[in-house]
Amino acid sequence: MRLIFWNCNMAFHRKIEAILPLKPDIAVISECAAPEILALRGLDRFSPETCLWMGKNPNKGLGVFAFGDVALQRAEPFFPTLDFVLPVVVTGAVQFNLLAVWAQNANSGNIRKHTLGPLRRGLTKYRDFLSGGPSVMGGDLNNNIFWDKPGWRINHSKMVATATDLGLVSAYHEVMGEPQGSESIPTHYWRDRKKDGPVYHIDYAFVPRSAQINRFEVGRFEDWVGNGLSDHVALIVDITF
Repeated sequence: MRLIFWNCNMAFHRKIEAILPLKPDIAVISECAAPEILALRGLDRFSPETCLWMGKNPNKGLGVFAFGDVALQRAEPFFPTLDFVLPVVVTGAVQFNLLAVWAQNANSGNIRKHTLGPLRRGLTKYRDFLSGGPSVMGGDLNNNIFWDKPGWRINHSKMVATATDLGLVSAYHEVMGEPQGSESIPTHYWRDRKKDGPVYHIDYAFVPRSAQINRFEVGRFEDWVGNGLSDHVALIVDITF
């Protein structure tokens, strides 16, 4: 099973060609338009069974796209007020649960330290969903342990601990052997979109501890950012449940 997680920085209808050669089974795409907008712009290959989307702005939300013999269904219960955490049941040759995320932490309130953030609330709301079978959680989480502050409820370390309790591990940290907060490869080239500009590691793929990670890759700057596609690189992970 190959999954791709990418914040495309909008205009996904023009950028899907960047992921098609990678032959994903599932793509979690942040900042993409709603299916009906994509269809109007020429990207009409997806059906309700192969594309799920959530968002408030039809031009900029969270999408999950299936390819090949893979189908998607939104899980119930669903909590649409969590910006943006989307529970998806994946069926086909392999069946598993997917929690797709584009975490809008800035929308959680003005006093950051007193807010849980949408993902931590989502991990509580969807705990049974994630513990009900093989599960994957990932996307643009907009957080990192190096931003943690004593007593802050939104601390990334608390989310990691909750994921660990659910039997999930970060594919990057498992493969690279680096501690959380000390990542040597960024995923987000903020503002300047340059290698020597502000860079952060804020995109993640959490997979079952019991799964076999056959491949994990953080996309190259040149392939995803340097060519003007986005300010994020993609994560590519192949796993066997």
